[in-house]
Amino acid sequence: MTAAGIVSFEAARRLVERHAAGASSGEAETVDLLAALGRVLAEEIVADRDFPPFARATRDGYAVRAADVAEVPARLEVVGEVKAGDWPEADVCSVGHGQAVGIMTGASLPAGADAVVMVEHTSLSGRTVEVRRGVSRGENFVPRGAEAGAGQLLLDKGRRLDHSGIAIAASVGKSRLQVFRKPRVAVLSTGDELVEIDAIPGAAQIRNSNSYSLAAQVQNAGGEAVRLAVAPDEPEGLRALIEQGLECDLLLLAGGVSMGKYDLVEQVLTELNAEFYFTGAEIQPGRPVVFGSCGLGEVSLGHADGEARGRTRAGAPAVHRRYFFGLPGNPVSTMVTFELFVRPMIEALAGMTPQRLIFLRARLKSEIRIKTGLTRFLPAVLSGEFENSEVELARWQGSGDIVALARADCYVVVPPDRERVPAGELVSLLKF
Repeated sequence: MTAAGIVSFEAARRLVERHAAGASSGEAETVDLLAALGRVLAEEIVADRDFPPFARATRDGYAVRAADVAEVPARLEVVGEVKAGDWPEADVCSVGHGQAVGIMTGASLPAGADAVVMVEHTSLSGRTVEVRRGVSRGENFVPRGAEAGAGQLLLDKGRRLDHSGIAIAASVGKSRLQVFRKPRVAVLSTGDELVEIDAIPGAAQIRNSNSYSLAAQVQNAGGEAVRLAVAPDEPEGLRALIEQGLECDLLLLAGGVSMGKYDLVEQVLTELNAEFYFTGAEIQPGRPVVFGSCGLGEVSLGHADGEARGRTRAGAPAVHRRYFFGLPGNPVSTMVTFELFVRPMIEALAGMTPQRLIFLRARLKSEIRIKTGLTRFLPAVLSGEFENSEVELARWQGSGDIVALARADCYVVVPPDRERVPAGELVSLLKF
């Protein structure tokens, strides 16, 4: 076991990012295009031709020579029309001196034209169009290849696919895509006070909501959640479930990481020769968060090809490391520490470059008074819009108050050296 302790928020985040940078992204698989939504690309997507493949009109109007409308009003002979999907052959439909061709948005610019006049600035009479406003060369059309040239990289390997990525893949004819396998993330809640959500709790029991909230966050981050049974507050049963969880790509434990008599997670992980990178972060809520890894022989990883992959080139047994997080059991603490520390590890295991934390800014509606020493992530509600956005803390009863968190839509981030933040000050927000 490597000595570890409580570190600052920034140090904890950097430790996670450093280990995430070396985490394996797993195997690739090929799926149908729409099934790839939300998955991470395991291949590069390149343009199969120029984008656009022809000079494309961006307005309805008339394709012209800009020099012919340098002085207005100008009268031009209409010699043809091009709609989207037509290909204007040069010997049939082209623009000569004093001529114009009617054109629709998305249509290919005919030969000879170097601009498009918007229809709003014209009047048509028979085969003559009067142009009332001039245009510059290159106006109101996109040149061939202006968006991307044939062979140009459009989507990087490691990008998580959203609707725009799906559109790009479709535009180059990719009906199937190679994506990384979703990492399997074990979710293990601990505590004798927990019962399943369809059970009737006893007088001193609560339902196991953490398991479901964590599973939802795992899926949102790009992983596949594997919910395990509730771990009891005794070492043998807890150890068996931890070992089961370590067969997945990542293990998340909720509860049992504080300093109480029955908080046994660190003890059991130590017995499994865990290496701890930190055993607390100077944040609130979520101070007892734990991050580390266990080295496992291939036999315990559950791979069908374990014997082949469990050897180094020299023939010695390979040691595989499985990362784990011990998250505080209070629901708000669990959710906050997931977003701050767990998400980048899941993103890395899914094949992504972990995303940086992005903080927004808004004016504080009411004064905040707190103790110094910890970076605070306080549930809050954002209101207003544009430059008039304001934020106010949600009324909450501490890190077990999931009802307050459900009303909130962001966290106000207060630095550890601030004891008072006055109303009207611009504060940092973490949106969720």
